[in-house]
Amino acid sequence: MSVIALLVLDGVPAHQLTTPGLVLDAVARSAPEAAYELRVCAVPRTVTTARPAPLTVTADRGLDGVDGAGTVLVAGHDGFRAEPPPGVVEALRAAVDRGSRVLAVGTGAFTLAAAGVLDGRRATTEWSHVPELAARHPRVAVDPAGTLVVDGPFRTSAGFLGGLDLCLRLVEEDHGAEVAAATVRHLVLPVYDDAGAARAELERALAETGGLEPTVRWLEASADRPLTLADIAAHARLSPRTLDRRFRAHTGLSPLQYLLRVRLDRARHLLEHDDGATIEDIAARVGFGSSASFRRHFRDATGRTPRDYRAARNGTTAPPGSTPTEGGPSR
Repeated sequence: MSVIALLVLDGVPAHQLTTPGLVLDAVARSAPEAAYELRVCAVPRTVTTARPAPLTVTADRGLDGVDGAGTVLVAGHDGFRAEPPPGVVEALRAAVDRGSRVLAVGTGAFTLAAAGVLDGRRATTEWSHVPELAARHPRVAVDPAGTLVVDGPFRTSAGFLGGLDLCLRLVEEDHGAEVAAATVRHLVLPVYDDAGAARAELERALAETGGLEPTVRWLEASADRPLTLADIAAHARLSPRTLDRRFRAHTGLSPLQYLLRVRLDRARHLLEHDDGATIEDIAARVGFGSSASFRRHFRDATGRTPRDYRAARNGTTAPPGSTPTEGGPSR
């Protein structure tokens, strides 16, 4: 049986403490052969959940429960700006060294970043804290629009239900899409007379999302073009409204949000690896209509100007007095 260690620190949101157990219980009920062992590991052993309705919870395990776990899931917590409690950094590094998958929900990404294990990796966090994660940990490639980011053994998620996304992703990785879909049905199946109809509708909706993959790939390949929602809908042969609904189900983002994420990811790569490209060059190459638009979106997403981001990644300092809107080519 696969072991998942849920690492909980003081100030954990209550739903992040309980969601993994709900999902894994649904796995055991829908596919008993795919069951997991969940260890709740709290540091300290007794923690208080976040407001507005704090609860005091004592876990069965401490950091000893992380030892030997094939997957370590770090929940978010109120104290993410402080140094992790003693022993947490060492336990996370040991998990990485032995080849475990390491996950973080929301602000749990700050704990992984503080341990240094996300250096050079892509990651995300709660959207309101994305600029802060990028500023505090410049060696982490923070995805400004990602809802669930996978990089090597690491998986990080954003959003209120990020823990649900992560757990379902693990189930799909370990046991396939069929078991993951069965788990989803078990979680949401209503106890009404029309439960059969609800199940059929859910199965239809899940099946529909798969047909968008060609459009997603086309969108990624055409990101440098001035695409509109109508253009994307025409490629998918759907109305804009239907496209938006199915696209959100498939990716967690609207079509234009996904397009912006692709453009920002490519811009970040160019800033890191093409020192000869000016900011204006990069804006044009990745599909922004102007360098001003690029600068605005990049700063909104990361909390930094493109020039400052490049300087931090290269270990240099931006010229004194530089601003995001100064005239002339920016490098």
